[in-house]
Amino acid sequence: MTTVHLPAADGTWRTRTLAEPLEWERHPDGSTSRIAFAAAHVVADPLGENVPGAPAVVDWDSTLAFRRHLFAHGLGVAEAMDTAQRNMGLDWAAIQELIRRSAAEAKAAGARIAAGAGTDHRTDLSSLDEVTAAYLEQVEFVESTGAQVIVMASRQLAATARHAEEYRKVYDAILGQVSRPVILHWLGEMFDPQLAGYWGSADVDAATETFLGLVRDHAAVVDGVKVSLLSAEHERSLRARLPEGVRLYTGDDYHYPELIRGDGTHHSDALLGAFAAIAPAAGTALAALDRGDVAAYDAAMNPTLELSRHVFARPTWFYKTGIAFLAWLSGHQPGFTMVGGLQTGRSVVHLARVLELADEARLLPDPDLAAHRMQLWLASAGLAR
Repeated sequence: MTTVHLPAADGTWRTRTLAEPLEWERHPDGSTSRIAFAAAHVVADPLGENVPGAPAVVDWDSTLAFRRHLFAHGLGVAEAMDTAQRNMGLDWAAIQELIRRSAAEAKAAGARIAAGAGTDHRTDLSSLDEVTAAYLEQVEFVESTGAQVIVMASRQLAATARHAEEYRKVYDAILGQVSRPVILHWLGEMFDPQLAGYWGSADVDAATETFLGLVRDHAAVVDGVKVSLLSAEHERSLRARLPEGVRLYTGDDYHYPELIRGDGTHHSDALLGAFAAIAPAAGTALAALDRGDVAAYDAAMNPTLELSRHVFARPTWFYKTGIAFLAWLSGHQPGFTMVGGLQTGRSVVHLARVLELADEARLLPDPDLAAHRMQLWLASAGLAR
């Protein structure tokens, strides 16, 4: 048996005996009943100058190996999204290289890949026409790699647009020029405070009407919408009002088991940062759903929810730190460093709980390695028992 000593905020320690690793099934062909993307993180090169404000230096071997891990469990990859530290350390040069390399990996594996197109390569945008041009530049690049386009929410548009009609003007122009159906991404301010009031209103109901109007007018080129507002009630209402054939890709890391399972009439597909952390369980659960075995789906998926809610606890935008930490504990990367120095985004106590909850969900493939790395990391933080 493998034990690990974990600290609490009050200075006390608890000893945890880690569970034996679970042999999760692999499902490289993916699900037939749901489309599921994992929004994947990037692995920083430990020799790189990955400090705040510096250009990202990526460990490409580990980053791409992690994507192959996701493909092996039947998940597509949502590339270069906020999980990969868009607007939090990943610069445009690294974004382009990441999308190119990941698209090639997906093609080789016969797996799905979609990638974010935004406006973050420009910091000097002052008009709607400039925002539109910046969007179209990134859309053209993503399409050139063979990846499906995810039209990301734009900080620059949020800072420039004054009302809903101006959001419509920009998105109408983008959707009028895409060559293949896209995914529209609505990211809430809990993930990025600079996106407050997106779609021209701080009132979610008013914003939803603007968003739905856009989708209905362009349904032929909208494959689906990815909504990250962490409200199951809002998602259920929205997906019931979408045009025929337009998917809702849940971005709700607090309620995804029930939303993906569905209510008998509607269900959500998935585009989740949480799936990067729980890929083996997610792949197994979706395979069970394909067989119509809802009990097996629940048995695999439900134990992951407390882990996801902890990783995505407020301030939510630091969830990437927990995902990278768990990848390190699981042996998917050689070290726990992040571009932009984001490994400091969560506390020792928070990350100790990540290990505990991952163990409860049977997501530690090598308990000895996880315990060893946890104790090394605690010692480096000045904590030892």
